[in-house]
Amino acid sequence: MSDAAGELDRTIGLPGALTIGIGTMIGAGIFVFPGLAAGRVGPAAAVSFGIGAVIALLVALPTSELATAMPKSGGGYYFVSRGLGAFPGAIVGIGLTFGLIFATAFYLVGFGEYAAAVFVEAGLVESATVSVGPLEVVTLLGIALGVGLSVMSVFGTENTEALQNIVVGLLLAILVVFLSVSAVRLSGLTEGPQPATTFAPAGYGPIISTAALVFTSYLGFAQIATVAEDITEPDRNLPLSMVGSVIVVGIFYTATLLIAGYTFEPSTIEAMGETAIVEVAREYLGITGAIAILIGGLLATLSSANASILSASRALYGISSDALVPPHAGRVNRKYGTPHFALGFVGGTAALLVAFGQTAVLAEVASFLHLVLYGLICVVLIALRERDPAWYTPSFRCPGYPLVPAVGGIASFALIFFMQPLSQLLGAVVLLVAGGWYLLYARDVELKDTL
Repeated sequence: MSDAAGELDRTIGLPGALTIGIGTMIGAGIFVFPGLAAGRVGPAAAVSFGIGAVIALLVALPTSELATAMPKSGGGYYFVSRGLGAFPGAIVGIGLTFGLIFATAFYLVGFGEYAAAVFVEAGLVESATVSVGPLEVVTLLGIALGVGLSVMSVFGTENTEALQNIVVGLLLAILVVFLSVSAVRLSGLTEGPQPATTFAPAGYGPIISTAALVFTSYLGFAQIATVAEDITEPDRNLPLSMVGSVIVVGIFYTATLLIAGYTFEPSTIEAMGETAIVEVAREYLGITGAIAILIGGLLATLSSANASILSASRALYGISSDALVPPHAGRVNRKYGTPHFALGFVGGTAALLVAFGQTAVLAEVASFLHLVLYGLICVVLIALRERDPAWYTPSFRCPGYPLVPAVGGIASFALIFFMQPLSQLLGAVVLLVAGGWYLLYARDVELKDTL
């Protein structure tokens, strides 16, 4: 079948929307960040994740209201462009697309780490740093997954949803068992290791900067809004899935970081790197626990990458629909109802970034770009409430207005200043390039009606 511009099919229900949010967020926070976060601040990393959850909720509520008023692909881009105009919308839309691509690359690197660890555990390779030609096994596995998921998504969004539902269900089952057993043993109710450190061995100062690092873990709820045009019954399913996914994931994160932080000294767990949680599981459940968490890590990073590729392609589709980027990005395949060019661009760019391999930098750049978006989403909600245009008729209203969006916006912008300078620089470069693109390519574009 030939392809043409057109509308996307609504095929994702509430379970699928929840698994996009939970599946994206449950990955990095548990299977990549414990070594990095607990290595900085010990068990107090749980507070860092708690701060992230509060900020995420303060933004998820305004986002839910905007999404029910404008259930369109592009999510935050659509809200900002209709609330503040084409120029800030273009900056946010391009920034959101690349923020999701950076996040995708981050998840793909994590998948490669876990897949390589499985090979090492099975005795298939001696080390995760083994190379095949110019690339390490970790890099090759991440690239292969990115390409495979992008191709799968071309053949129908229902494929992405089905994969998410299966993967997230298995993942949550593994985590419930692991957290229950390790919490009981660490608490002293049964024989097990004693806490290896105090709550905040490095003091309380690094908690905020660690929250900035790990905020990538909470990008999933906004990805639900990005695929709003694919979701059935958006008035009901968007708020439930966005708020619900943040609450579920926040509980899992705080429990995991408390257990991981108390199990090893900060210097020890930091040296374990991205697969530190595997050694935590080995400490409490032996080789069986280590294998289970390795499988969980594969599932988590797979689901995060899967949802991020879907969301990034919809963000690109959204800005293409408004002619802010070339129209080919918004072409929809008539047979499968998916934006195949956007999926190819997202998957290909993410695969290139995987070779970069700097996990913390990829995570923070993604966080930087999303925090800018989150802050502006809160600004948009206040602006639209004050203007009260005739077309603005959300079915969900943000509770605690105007305090909730005001605090959410301020917190989002403030967290940026606690990031490392390189991440701030790279994030700012992306936004400047986006602004330059608008001025050179799309400054004469007139946005379509809101609905």
